[in-house]
Amino acid sequence: METIILFAPLAGALICGFGWKFIGETAAQWVATGLLFLACVLSWIVFFAFDGVTESIPVLRFIESGSLATEWAIRMDRLTAIMLIVVTTVSALVHLYSFGYMAHDGNFKEGESYRPRFFAYLSFFTFAMLMLVTADNLVQMFFGWEGVGVASYLLIGFYYRKPSANAAAMKAFIVNRVGDFGFALGIFALFFLVDSINFDDIFAETPRLAETQITFLWAEWNAVEVVGVLLFIGAMGKSAQLLLHTWLPDAMEGPTPVSALIHAATMVTAGVFLVCRMSPLYEFADGAAMFITVLGATTAFFAATVGLVQTDIKRVIAYSTCSQLGYMFVAAGVGLYSAAMFHLFTHAFFKALLFLGAGSVIHAMHHEQDMTNYGGLRKKIPYTFWAMMIGTLAITGVGIPLTGWIGFAGFASKDAVIEGAYAGTQGGYAFWLLVIAALFTSFYSWRLIFLTFFGQQRGDRHTHEHAHESPWTMLAPLGVLSLGAIFAGMIWYSDFFGKTNEVAKFFGTPYEQVGAEEAAAYAEANPKASELKYRFGGAPGEGGIYVAPDNHVLHDAHYVPTWVKLSPFIAMLIGLAVAVWFYLLNPSMPRRLAETQRPLYLFLWNKWYFDELYDAIFVKPALFIGRFLWKHGDGSTIDGAVNGVAMGIVPFFTRLAGRAQSGYIFTYAFWMVLGIAALVTWMTIGRGAQ
Repeated sequence: METIILFAPLAGALICGFGWKFIGETAAQWVATGLLFLACVLSWIVFFAFDGVTESIPVLRFIESGSLATEWAIRMDRLTAIMLIVVTTVSALVHLYSFGYMAHDGNFKEGESYRPRFFAYLSFFTFAMLMLVTADNLVQMFFGWEGVGVASYLLIGFYYRKPSANAAAMKAFIVNRVGDFGFALGIFALFFLVDSINFDDIFAETPRLAETQITFLWAEWNAVEVVGVLLFIGAMGKSAQLLLHTWLPDAMEGPTPVSALIHAATMVTAGVFLVCRMSPLYEFADGAAMFITVLGATTAFFAATVGLVQTDIKRVIAYSTCSQLGYMFVAAGVGLYSAAMFHLFTHAFFKALLFLGAGSVIHAMHHEQDMTNYGGLRKKIPYTFWAMMIGTLAITGVGIPLTGWIGFAGFASKDAVIEGAYAGTQGGYAFWLLVIAALFTSFYSWRLIFLTFFGQQRGDRHTHEHAHESPWTMLAPLGVLSLGAIFAGMIWYSDFFGKTNEVAKFFGTPYEQVGAEEAAAYAEANPKASELKYRFGGAPGEGGIYVAPDNHVLHDAHYVPTWVKLSPFIAMLIGLAVAVWFYLLNPSMPRRLAETQRPLYLFLWNKWYFDELYDAIFVKPALFIGRFLWKHGDGSTIDGAVNGVAMGIVPFFTRLAGRAQSGYIFTYAFWMVLGIAALVTWMTIGRGAQ
């Protein structure tokens, strides 16, 4: 069953990419979509039927070189089961949604066959992501990691006639290569230290690595800290964390279904999955975990501030994705991996819902994306309006306070992350930034709703008059995702963020807490066995997430002060109240505020000037060096030397050769005599030397 889940999208990609000419465009698209729905159904069966026993399902021999021996195998544990349903569910719905959204695209010429190519790219993207989440070793994961990067390049630049789309695709590809270089270095370091890249071997050796020093960048460092930071650099690129985030908003140049697929459940969550998969390593890497926590909180705050002023509906949702990923990394950084996966799980539903809902709005408004040209659309597109409302209620965290779980999906998971951040940092930097980000998230999310669906009609009158609801292929996915955005948090709250033994049981790792002395004795007698088994019992390779004996964040998060539990709810209410005041009661206020606070407005509008900064530090110097080498290296030196030979030396010898060809017999006889004399002289000298 797991093998069918993995290879069904690949079969769909091949059929759509190469077989559509034989079976027709429409048939190829339905085959690819049907295979994705098959994978989705089987993934849910696997998720509910998982018995807690980790297993490795071999597929084929992969790479063997020296001591490196890897198999292509499917690692089945709770982490994999969660990611399977997240990836296949969103991807299947995006495939169905694309039937309506891509039916008539003005970016292509009449009669041009672009739809099979689009569906082939979507299916290939899904296959690469499944390769990543089912990996049993780091080489296989890196294969899927790079496959996702290639597929995202193809999808973001799908409108290849648009220069902006091509530039965005290249930007995403290049920025991700920076992060991938760190990921590759982390894999190399683990192979050097452990002589294996298989997860079970790495996890078993983690306690030893925590006591190992290595030389890196001309200094001595703790091995597990170095590896932890290098792996996280790879996660920073894929999950668009601060410093490597600049590709994310530009990726909106791709079609809206691509935005939903990349930014909701698949590519951008790969980094969070990597950190949770490597949880045994990060349990011993306190410095790397702190770095993840601080950077995640800073990213959540940064992206939320930028989202306050954006007017492109897709960019607002893109920055909210960046912010929510920061929440997930904070949870993983403080050691609350189950809450990180919980927010990843719920986020997939409400973020895909928001993106696809935005696509429905764009479709209704004839591809207009500026929210300042919307207004009053709730009566024109009521189904889309209610779907977007549900997504907004989920992302802002609407629920019954102090219950912890009665509310929309984001209420349960985001509150769990914030409570865990307080417990893990004793109410420090990360906690307060997440609360402020929650306030900003509420404001810009409701701002989007009010600008789009309420108030007076703005922009082109003809476009408003002809606005219409989307076809059923676009509305059906919105309905399914709405159910997930409403119920996912309440249904699975206890499994992800309940009592410690409940969470351990869900992840297939029976809970067992023993004394420190017994743990130390066991570790001394079994140096290769991970101490982590004393928190979540079982062997190091079982369960999917692992918690060290002294990690009590999950337990402590349930006993934070009441004001901490109320803080995200109060932040949500403040953000909602300000949005109502600005965009319903006093619509002129935002413009006046932007004019009076012009420097701050420009700072946020220009995304903290990161693009301009990188342009000054990296792009312009690279262009200067390129021009210098072109003009002075290639032009003056290389071309100058070649031209000098061609125009000076070669003509000189040519003229000499021309003079030798006089046409007179005595000249040729003279040269023959000179040749014979030279030959006789050489032979005489040569024999004399012998």
